[in-house]
Amino acid sequence: MVWPFSRPGLAPYRGILEAAAPAEGGSGVRATWLGVSTLLFDDGETALMTDGFLSRPGPLRCLGRIAPDERVVRRCLARLGVRRLAAVVCAHSHYDHALDAPLVCRLTGARLVGSASTAHIGRGGGLPEDRLAVPAEGEPLEFGAFTVTLLASPHSPGDRFPGTVDRPLVPPARLRAWATGTSYTVHVRHRRRALLVHASANYRPGALAGVRAETVYLGVGALGRQSAAFRTAYWDEVVAATGARRVVPVHWDDFTRPLERPLVPLPRIADDLATSMDFLLHRAAAERVEVALPVAWQPADPFAPGRAPA
Repeated sequence: MVWPFSRPGLAPYRGILEAAAPAEGGSGVRATWLGVSTLLFDDGETALMTDGFLSRPGPLRCLGRIAPDERVVRRCLARLGVRRLAAVVCAHSHYDHALDAPLVCRLTGARLVGSASTAHIGRGGGLPEDRLAVPAEGEPLEFGAFTVTLLASPHSPGDRFPGTVDRPLVPPARLRAWATGTSYTVHVRHRRRALLVHASANYRPGALAGVRAETVYLGVGALGRQSAAFRTAYWDEVVAATGARRVVPVHWDDFTRPLERPLVPLPRIADDLATSMDFLLHRAAAERVEVALPVAWQPADPFAPGRAPA
């Protein structure tokens, strides 16, 4: 019998850990994963971040009212060497995506990009209106050489906090105050190359037809709890549809653990990472797609040539 609070180990995936970016050369873009679907993209001139969730309140704190932890956020930004960001782009408005986004914007001068719900979180976090952007679906926003486009996509099945944020959200507040809002796939183009940050393990049939991406940061949270048919459709609608040649699984870590500690998968009672990874590796091998498990804090080249699948 498998104890439901045990966790899958990461040892089986040591051979597919994402390689560190070279000191020089490559595409010129660096992507640094910070758990869940928080990613820093930096080309040396412009930097932007998805979500910006850094506080990661623990289980006991989550039973009450939560708020950003400014000391933690400042430490994380200092460790990253981040002083300025052009934008913080929220995939949706749950606390594990948007809790710290206004604070990160305040500390780095970034604009907050997302849904109307995310904008209300920004207002509650003290951001002025000219630092809030609620683009129409498919409307491109330019930040230096980056072009960011939001494409609506459903949250993964079993959304615990559905709904919208309808007024400025001033923390501290209960977890449920950070309602989903609109959930997005974030398409990021850098000059002639493109990637997707697809944070939630779900899909809208046909939504990504004609959208191209070399790399997909693929949300796998709760994917191991879905049916085999669902996983197959998910791959087809997100990975195969975009022509991606690299998949980087994200949103598999236990986000109640601080970033200062090694990141570990969610316990089996919440998800089944082993089932998700078995599926991804099988499909990837069949279609000659690379799967690269990200390493927290380690800059990687999102467009680097991958290892040949076995």
